[in-house]
Amino acid sequence: MNRSSSTALNAAKAGPILKKKSMLSRFLSRWESPVAGYLFLAPWLIGLFLLTFWPMLQSLYFSFTKYSLLEQPEWTGFGNYERIFTSDAVFLQSLKVTFLFVLFSVPLKLFAALLIAMLLKQNIRGMSFYRTMIYLPSLIGTSIAVSILWRNIFDSDGLFNQLLALFGIKGVSWITNPQTALGTLILLVVWQFGSSMVIFLAGLKQISTELYEASSVDGATRIRQFFSITLPMLSPVILFNLVLQTIGSFQMFTQAFIITEGGPINSTYMYALYLYDRAFGRLQMGYASALAWIMLIIIAVCTALIFMSSKYWVFYENDGRKKG
Repeated sequence: MNRSSSTALNAAKAGPILKKKSMLSRFLSRWESPVAGYLFLAPWLIGLFLLTFWPMLQSLYFSFTKYSLLEQPEWTGFGNYERIFTSDAVFLQSLKVTFLFVLFSVPLKLFAALLIAMLLKQNIRGMSFYRTMIYLPSLIGTSIAVSILWRNIFDSDGLFNQLLALFGIKGVSWITNPQTALGTLILLVVWQFGSSMVIFLAGLKQISTELYEASSVDGATRIRQFFSITLPMLSPVILFNLVLQTIGSFQMFTQAFIITEGGPINSTYMYALYLYDRAFGRLQMGYASALAWIMLIIIAVCTALIFMSSKYWVFYENDGRKKG
């Protein structure tokens, strides 16, 4: 067989293979276009618009109406907002309780999370087991069962008072005392430090050990290392946790609803509880929508203030300076 006929035969055999490769390349090229990405994102985008954006727009409209869920909305303009700011004393009380809760629970929770994260950073035997056990309360902490258990623990004849009795201390009903009821809720939230602890632990592992070794050579103590190395290097993680916990604390509902129901004397009447009561207890959905948008603005302002302040205390290693 001559060279020309051999070349023709090889070309004939390679024809179907090249055709298949070209079809495959055309198929892949179609999926490399942005359309493919949007198709994969479509379920999430549909859920975002139908379950988030659209309800938000409806809520914004209802906030300017008188709407009871049983009748057609009646346009009232800024009437709901005017009532809230001029003649609603419960609104101010719930806002005060919520701010107190955020002010105390967030710093205490972050402090506990950072402290435990530093302890769990140690390389000792069985550390994975300890981390799992310490993180476990955060998985079940927001459940109704735990809230009921917490209520029983701090009741007049609960476990906490029984422990105090062993030391000759007479206990009280912590959840029915206006001076201590909010403290029990704060303690429960602080106990659920697991998620923040995991984030802190990941941040601590990213800090170079060379910084601690160099500072030790210069004679720095553990306390000096904590304030001069650990906190500055961990400040972006602190900012992240601070924002998340602040937003979550403003929306606190389940524990207050189950444990105290807002009492006693509205001392634990959280903003979310008040919003829930207006919406589903009194069927004032328009009024509740206005309350929800006020809370959204409050959370947005608090978050913005945190980010604005971050330029004074958050340090980023990549550029060697502070920035917001």
